[in-house]
Amino acid sequence: MRVIGTAGHVDHGKSTLVRALSGINPDRLKEEQAREMTIELGFAWMNLPDGEPVGIVDVPGHRDFIENMLAGVGGIDAALFVVAADEGVMPQTREHLAILDILQIPAGIIALTKCDLVHDPEWLDLIEADVRKAVQGTVLDKVPLVRVSARTGLGLEELKQKLAVVLEQQPARPNLGRPRLPIDRVFTISGFGTVVTGTLVDGGLKLGEEIEILPQGLRGRVRGLQGHKKKEEMALPGSRTAVNITGIDVAQVNRGNVLITPGKYTPTGRLDAWVRLLPDASSSLKHDSEVKLFVLASEVVARLRLLGTDELKPGEEGWLQLELRDPVVAVRGDRYILRRPSPGETLGGGLIVDPHPAGRHKRFDLQVLERLESLRQGSPAEVLFQASLASGPTSVKEIITRARLSTDQAVVALQELLANNLLVQLEPGSPEPASELLVVAAARWETETARSLAEVEQFHKTYPFRKGMPREELKSRLKYFPTRLFNAALKMWVSEGKLAEIGALVLLPGFKPRFNPQQQAQVDRLLARFAQNPYATPSVKECQAEIGEEIYNALLDQGFLAQVSPEVVFRKQDYETMVQSAQESIQKNAAITAAEFRDMFNTSRKYALALLEHLDQIGVTIREGDFRKLKG
Repeated sequence: MRVIGTAGHVDHGKSTLVRALSGINPDRLKEEQAREMTIELGFAWMNLPDGEPVGIVDVPGHRDFIENMLAGVGGIDAALFVVAADEGVMPQTREHLAILDILQIPAGIIALTKCDLVHDPEWLDLIEADVRKAVQGTVLDKVPLVRVSARTGLGLEELKQKLAVVLEQQPARPNLGRPRLPIDRVFTISGFGTVVTGTLVDGGLKLGEEIEILPQGLRGRVRGLQGHKKKEEMALPGSRTAVNITGIDVAQVNRGNVLITPGKYTPTGRLDAWVRLLPDASSSLKHDSEVKLFVLASEVVARLRLLGTDELKPGEEGWLQLELRDPVVAVRGDRYILRRPSPGETLGGGLIVDPHPAGRHKRFDLQVLERLESLRQGSPAEVLFQASLASGPTSVKEIITRARLSTDQAVVALQELLANNLLVQLEPGSPEPASELLVVAAARWETETARSLAEVEQFHKTYPFRKGMPREELKSRLKYFPTRLFNAALKMWVSEGKLAEIGALVLLPGFKPRFNPQQQAQVDRLLARFAQNPYATPSVKECQAEIGEEIYNALLDQGFLAQVSPEVVFRKQDYETMVQSAQESIQKNAAITAAEFRDMFNTSRKYALALLEHLDQIGVTIREGDFRKLKG
């Protein structure tokens, strides 16, 4: 079901025209009916001549309720732009037109209403010419114009026919598999509970499906779906939808919240956006100004950071970063409106190009501005590339979601980036659009690789006599590298010959631990003491006192020494001789005592027990009373 939205000045007959077309009074509030003026969003449905159902969002025209209007106009397929023939173009006519143009509403039709009140054909021609002049250069420049009267029925059938043609020319809303319903109305029905309504985009909803309300993170389930006055098993993208929710109280949900399926979207408190200031804005837009941001049904206060300039004058365009007081759900490609909080005025708006910037940008950084421009103007491959740059190493699915590409666009863009070596695949497999395989932009990969190699190189410089850097230490230093990503990246670095592995250690290829001449002399003197009496050696503390703890650990690490207890250490070759002799003696005699082992090497009980207890600990022997036997 397509959705159209009204727009136009107060008292130009928008609601009356909707009632004449649909038979439904969109003014549901008593105050609206008493004052004959729309205050809140109104909703109706009708069938076009070809039988297609159409949802209608009727918005307020009065300047005091322009912000209510913004909550309903963002997700429509076409605008029904209403101008009264007896008054012509008025202030809110122009403001609504500017909003439609900023939001780039894809289609529209102009209804020249109240024609029954004008009896001079020339006057109607003048009003029509005035309207055409007003819409020139906007999204409504070439749209059909129909003269109508809701009271007499003049032109209503023609208007329906024109609407059918206009909507038929619009492509279907894409099903990206990640539904979101910007909530524009919340209420409760006795016996059913919480109901929310909105225009569904980016995916479908199914009966019984688990849902989440953002930004609160509330979880519930779809109890019922309704569109065009009938229950549905599934709601399709682009349809005006009412969702009956279980598990969430009506008081917990507000207009501007977004209903999604869990895990598909993340609220954001910062946005990168292109902005165009209206030519008739009353003043310039300055850095660090406070504004009201409207995106789909959301309304939040934001502090804006102008990028590349300190001021935008009326009619100018540029880049800004919005710091939001409250989080919203937005995606790349969403259109938005900015208004001055007080006095209320529509300032301009534009396009969100990055809903999750990594941080606060340097305001005059040319690389930042170039990247943002690429996101706004680029081909699908360029957009995907910029999304991957901003995301860092992540899944194929994640960067495509961030880029907000259709499946067909994503397939082509992905193949192009991989073929041109602009995207690096970190794991084996077929990188389909829905794949969880890890990828990274080549430029980002080079940066991360250089950072990793620098960490290992620095470790070698700090600990020149160690074999290598522990894997876990490297992982710890590479912040934001979860285990899966680290393992994939390390495997890639090793396969590319940039790093080498020895057990649980990581090192630069060709690295060998080296002592300087002074250190080597200390090591030689210590090892000479071991050689003089290999089975009654200096204690661990004596060794550390003589050569230092760091060099001592290096001798253990490099396999010159083997420590068997907190106090006892042997040269590696002597340790291996003792272990082999103990095993052979036990195999020959079935068992060995500490005294026998002591006498075998002409050493003291201290050293014999230390070695035998060590063999017990590593599972070579097992103790039975005074005897040691081979384990297993």
